[in-house]
Amino acid sequence: MAKSQDIDLHGIARATIKRYGFNFNLRKPVIDEISALDPDKLMGGIRGDTKDLRGLLWSSIDNADSLDLDQLEYCERGSNDEIIVRIAIADVDLFVPKSSQADVYAALNGTSVYTGIENFPMLPIHLSNGLTSLLPDADHAALVVEYSVFSDGSNVPGKIYRALIRNKAKLVYEEIGGWIEGRTDIPASVSGVPGLKEQLYLQDEAAARLNKFRIKQGLIEFGTIEPKLVLKGEKVKSIFVEEKSRANSIIEN
Repeated sequence: MAKSQDIDLHGIARATIKRYGFNFNLRKPVIDEISALDPDKLMGGIRGDTKDLRGLLWSSIDNADSLDLDQLEYCERGSNDEIIVRIAIADVDLFVPKSSQADVYAALNGTSVYTGIENFPMLPIHLSNGLTSLLPDADHAALVVEYSVFSDGSNVPGKIYRALIRNKAKLVYEEIGGWIEGRTDIPASVSGVPGLKEQLYLQDEAAARLNKFRIKQGLIEFGTIEPKLVLKGEKVKSIFVEEKSRANSIIEN
Protein backbone atom coordinates (compact mmCIF):
# COMPACT_ATOMS: atom_id res chain seq x y z
CA MET A 1 0.00 0.00 0.00
CA ALA A 2 1.45 3.41 -1.00
CA LYS A 3 2.36 5.84 1.72
CA SER A 4 0.18 8.96 1.85
CA GLN A 5 3.10 11.22 0.97
CA ASP A 6 3.66 9.22 -2.23
CA ILE A 7 0.10 9.69 -3.52
CA ASP A 8 -0.07 12.07 -6.49
CA LEU A 9 -3.36 13.85 -5.76
CA HIS A 10 -3.09 16.11 -8.80
CA GLY A 11 -2.41 13.06 -10.96
CA ILE A 12 -5.53 11.37 -9.58
CA ALA A 13 -7.60 14.50 -10.27
CA ARG A 14 -6.38 14.72 -13.86
CA ALA A 15 -6.92 11.00 -14.47
CA THR A 16 -10.45 11.29 -13.10
CA ILE A 17 -11.53 14.15 -15.33
CA LYS A 18 -10.00 12.36 -18.32
CA ARG A 19 -11.95 9.22 -17.44
CA TYR A 20 -15.16 11.25 -17.55
CA GLY A 21 -14.36 12.65 -20.97
CA PHE A 22 -13.04 16.11 -20.11
CA ASN A 23 -10.02 17.57 -21.91
CA PHE A 24 -8.49 20.80 -20.59
CA ASN A 25 -5.30 20.73 -22.66
CA LEU A 26 -4.77 24.11 -24.28
CA ARG A 27 -3.86 24.05 -27.95
CA LYS A 28 -1.52 26.64 -29.47
CA PRO A 29 -4.24 28.45 -31.50
CA VAL A 30 -6.16 29.09 -28.27
CA ILE A 31 -3.06 30.37 -26.49
CA ASP A 32 -2.11 32.60 -29.43
CA GLU A 33 -5.61 34.07 -29.68
CA ILE A 34 -5.80 34.88 -25.98
CA SER A 35 -2.28 36.33 -25.92
CA ALA A 36 -3.21 38.71 -28.74
CA LEU A 37 -6.23 40.15 -26.92
CA ASP A 38 -6.01 43.88 -26.24
CA PRO A 39 -8.38 44.62 -23.32
CA ASP A 40 -8.02 48.41 -23.65
CA LYS A 41 -8.96 48.28 -27.33
CA LEU A 42 -11.90 45.93 -26.70
CA MET A 43 -13.21 48.03 -23.80
CA GLY A 44 -12.81 51.15 -25.92
CA GLY A 45 -15.07 49.66 -28.59
CA ILE A 46 -18.03 49.09 -26.27
CA ARG A 47 -21.41 49.99 -27.77
CA GLY A 48 -22.70 53.52 -27.34
CA ASP A 49 -25.92 52.43 -25.59
CA THR A 50 -23.96 50.86 -22.74
CA LYS A 51 -24.93 52.40 -19.37
CA ASP A 52 -22.25 53.69 -17.04
CA LEU A 53 -23.03 52.14 -13.63
CA ARG A 54 -19.52 52.25 -12.21
CA GLY A 55 -20.67 54.63 -9.48
CA LEU A 56 -23.03 52.09 -7.88
CA LEU A 57 -21.89 50.10 -4.84
CA TRP A 58 -21.39 46.76 -6.59
CA SER A 59 -19.92 43.86 -4.62
CA SER A 60 -19.32 40.14 -4.98
CA ILE A 61 -19.65 37.29 -2.47
CA ASP A 62 -17.73 34.12 -3.17
CA ASN A 63 -15.24 31.67 -1.72
CA ALA A 64 -12.06 33.13 -0.26
CA ASP A 65 -9.83 31.66 -2.98
CA SER A 66 -12.14 32.41 -5.92
CA LEU A 67 -10.74 34.61 -8.67
CA ASP A 68 -13.26 33.75 -11.38
CA LEU A 69 -15.93 36.25 -10.33
CA ASP A 70 -18.82 36.21 -12.78
CA GLN A 71 -21.57 38.00 -10.81
CA LEU A 72 -21.99 41.23 -8.84
CA GLU A 73 -25.04 42.54 -6.99
CA TYR A 74 -26.56 45.91 -6.13
CA CYS A 75 -29.94 46.80 -4.57
CA GLU A 76 -31.87 49.97 -3.82
CA ARG A 77 -35.24 50.59 -2.16
CA GLY A 78 -38.04 51.91 -4.34
CA SER A 79 -40.83 54.37 -3.58
CA ASN A 80 -43.34 51.60 -2.72
CA ASP A 81 -40.94 49.70 -0.44
CA GLU A 82 -40.01 47.39 -3.29
CA ILE A 83 -36.35 46.43 -3.56
CA ILE A 84 -34.87 47.01 -7.00
CA VAL A 85 -32.30 44.28 -7.62
CA ARG A 86 -29.55 44.53 -10.20
CA ILE A 87 -27.44 41.48 -11.04
CA ALA A 88 -24.39 42.10 -13.21
CA ILE A 89 -23.04 39.16 -15.21
CA ALA A 90 -19.62 39.32 -16.83
CA ASP A 91 -19.87 40.07 -20.56
CA VAL A 92 -17.62 37.19 -21.58
CA ASP A 93 -18.65 37.59 -25.21
CA LEU A 94 -16.53 40.74 -25.37
CA PHE A 95 -13.38 38.61 -25.10
CA VAL A 96 -14.72 35.26 -26.33
CA PRO A 97 -16.89 35.87 -29.40
CA LYS A 98 -18.85 33.02 -30.95
CA SER A 99 -16.75 30.52 -32.94
CA SER A 100 -13.46 31.98 -31.67
CA GLN A 101 -10.71 29.56 -30.66
CA ALA A 102 -11.48 30.11 -26.97
CA ASP A 103 -15.21 29.59 -27.59
CA VAL A 104 -14.60 26.28 -29.36
CA TYR A 105 -12.25 25.20 -26.55
CA ALA A 106 -14.87 26.05 -23.88
CA ALA A 107 -17.60 24.21 -25.78
CA LEU A 108 -15.63 20.95 -25.69
CA ASN A 109 -16.10 20.66 -21.92
CA GLY A 110 -19.10 22.92 -21.35
CA THR A 111 -18.34 23.48 -17.67
CA SER A 112 -15.60 24.10 -15.16
CA VAL A 113 -14.64 21.14 -12.95
CA TYR A 114 -13.71 21.53 -9.27
CA THR A 115 -12.05 18.39 -7.92
CA GLY A 116 -11.09 19.70 -4.47
CA ILE A 117 -7.43 19.25 -5.35
CA GLU A 118 -7.23 21.21 -8.57
CA ASN A 119 -9.69 23.39 -10.48
CA PHE A 120 -10.13 23.07 -14.23
CA PRO A 121 -11.83 26.22 -15.59
CA MET A 122 -14.01 26.06 -18.70
CA LEU A 123 -12.19 29.11 -20.04
CA PRO A 124 -8.39 29.40 -19.86
CA ILE A 125 -7.17 30.96 -16.60
CA HIS A 126 -5.94 34.13 -18.35
CA LEU A 127 -9.61 34.75 -19.14
CA SER A 128 -11.53 33.16 -16.24
CA ASN A 129 -9.28 34.60 -13.50
CA GLY A 130 -8.32 37.73 -15.39
CA LEU A 131 -9.92 39.45 -18.38
CA THR A 132 -13.47 38.12 -17.91
CA SER A 133 -13.46 38.11 -14.10
CA LEU A 134 -15.24 40.94 -12.25
CA LEU A 135 -12.34 41.60 -9.91
CA PRO A 136 -12.16 44.81 -7.83
CA ASP A 137 -10.37 48.01 -8.83
CA ALA A 138 -11.00 47.72 -12.57
CA ASP A 139 -13.74 48.65 -15.02
CA HIS A 140 -15.70 45.74 -16.51
CA ALA A 141 -18.28 45.19 -19.21
CA ALA A 142 -21.38 43.36 -18.00
CA LEU A 143 -24.94 42.39 -18.79
CA VAL A 144 -27.27 43.67 -16.06
CA VAL A 145 -30.55 41.98 -15.15
CA GLU A 146 -32.89 44.27 -13.23
CA TYR A 147 -36.12 43.37 -11.39
CA SER A 148 -38.21 44.50 -8.38
CA VAL A 149 -39.04 42.46 -5.28
CA PHE A 150 -42.06 43.55 -3.25
CA SER A 151 -42.70 43.10 0.47
CA ASP A 152 -44.68 39.87 -0.08
CA GLY A 153 -41.85 38.40 -2.17
CA SER A 154 -43.61 38.78 -5.51
CA ASN A 155 -41.41 40.23 -8.22
CA VAL A 156 -41.74 42.09 -11.48
CA PRO A 157 -39.20 41.71 -14.29
CA GLY A 158 -37.44 44.88 -15.32
CA LYS A 159 -34.83 45.25 -18.03
CA ILE A 160 -31.71 43.58 -19.37
CA TYR A 161 -29.00 45.87 -20.68
CA ARG A 162 -25.26 46.29 -21.14
CA ALA A 163 -23.33 48.36 -18.62
CA LEU A 164 -19.93 49.36 -17.39
CA ILE A 165 -19.47 48.38 -13.74
CA ARG A 166 -16.78 48.34 -11.06
CA ASN A 167 -16.56 45.89 -8.16
CA LYS A 168 -16.17 47.86 -4.92
CA ALA A 169 -15.65 44.86 -2.61
CA LYS A 170 -14.64 41.20 -3.01
CA LEU A 171 -16.43 39.54 -0.09
CA VAL A 172 -16.25 36.02 1.36
CA TYR A 173 -19.20 33.76 2.23
CA GLU A 174 -17.96 32.77 5.70
CA GLU A 175 -17.19 36.33 6.81
CA ILE A 176 -20.43 37.83 5.51
CA GLY A 177 -22.55 34.92 6.74
CA GLY A 178 -21.13 35.06 10.27
CA TRP A 179 -21.61 38.82 10.50
CA ILE A 180 -25.07 39.12 8.95
CA GLU A 181 -26.34 36.32 11.22
CA GLY A 182 -24.93 38.12 14.27
CA ARG A 183 -22.32 35.50 15.14
CA THR A 184 -19.25 37.65 14.42
CA ASP A 185 -18.25 41.30 14.25
CA ILE A 186 -18.54 43.22 11.02
CA PRO A 187 -15.60 42.28 8.76
CA ALA A 188 -13.10 44.92 7.70
CA SER A 189 -14.02 44.24 4.06
CA VAL A 190 -17.46 45.70 4.86
CA SER A 191 -16.73 48.38 7.46
CA GLY A 192 -13.98 49.82 5.25
CA VAL A 193 -16.37 50.64 2.40
CA PRO A 194 -18.88 53.47 3.15
CA GLY A 195 -22.47 52.36 2.68
CA LEU A 196 -21.65 48.69 2.11
CA LYS A 197 -23.11 47.53 5.44
CA GLU A 198 -26.52 49.00 4.56
CA GLN A 199 -26.25 47.66 1.01
CA LEU A 200 -25.69 44.09 2.24
CA TYR A 201 -28.57 44.33 4.71
CA LEU A 202 -30.79 45.35 1.79
CA GLN A 203 -29.55 42.43 -0.33
CA ASP A 204 -30.24 40.10 2.60
CA GLU A 205 -33.77 41.50 2.91
CA ALA A 206 -34.42 40.97 -0.81
CA ALA A 207 -33.18 37.37 -0.57
CA ALA A 208 -35.40 36.72 2.48
CA ARG A 209 -38.45 38.11 0.67
CA LEU A 210 -37.82 35.91 -2.35
CA ASN A 211 -37.18 32.82 -0.25
CA LYS A 212 -40.37 33.31 1.79
CA PHE A 213 -42.37 33.72 -1.42
CA ARG A 214 -40.85 30.60 -2.97
CA ILE A 215 -41.69 28.55 0.13
CA LYS A 216 -45.35 29.67 -0.14
CA GLN A 217 -45.27 28.50 -3.77
CA GLY A 218 -44.15 25.00 -2.68
CA LEU A 219 -40.36 25.32 -2.74
CA ILE A 220 -38.49 22.13 -1.84
CA GLU A 221 -34.90 22.68 -0.74
CA PHE A 222 -32.34 20.04 -1.70
CA GLY A 223 -29.16 20.32 0.33
CA THR A 224 -25.87 19.16 -1.13
CA ILE A 225 -22.71 18.29 0.74
CA GLU A 226 -19.63 20.13 -0.47
CA PRO A 227 -16.57 18.76 1.30
CA LYS A 228 -13.42 20.87 1.49
CA LEU A 229 -9.93 19.47 1.86
CA VAL A 230 -7.18 20.86 4.07
CA LEU A 231 -3.86 20.01 2.44
CA LYS A 232 -0.30 20.04 3.59
CA GLY A 233 1.72 19.62 0.45
CA GLU A 234 0.22 16.58 -1.28
CA LYS A 235 -1.19 15.12 1.93
CA VAL A 236 -4.81 15.51 3.04
CA LYS A 237 -4.75 16.67 6.67
CA SER A 238 -8.52 16.88 7.18
CA ILE A 239 -11.90 17.13 5.46
CA PHE A 240 -14.66 19.49 6.50
CA VAL A 241 -18.09 20.51 5.22
CA GLU A 242 -18.92 24.20 4.96
CA GLU A 243 -22.27 25.17 6.44
CA LYS A 244 -24.41 27.39 4.24
CA SER A 245 -25.37 30.78 5.63
CA ARG A 246 -27.50 33.77 4.73
CA ALA A 247 -24.59 34.99 2.61
CA ASN A 248 -25.11 31.96 0.36
CA SER A 249 -28.83 32.74 0.30
CA ILE A 250 -28.14 36.25 -0.99
CA ILE A 251 -26.44 34.77 -4.06
CA GLU A 252 -28.70 31.75 -4.54
CA ASN A 253 -32.01 33.58 -4.14
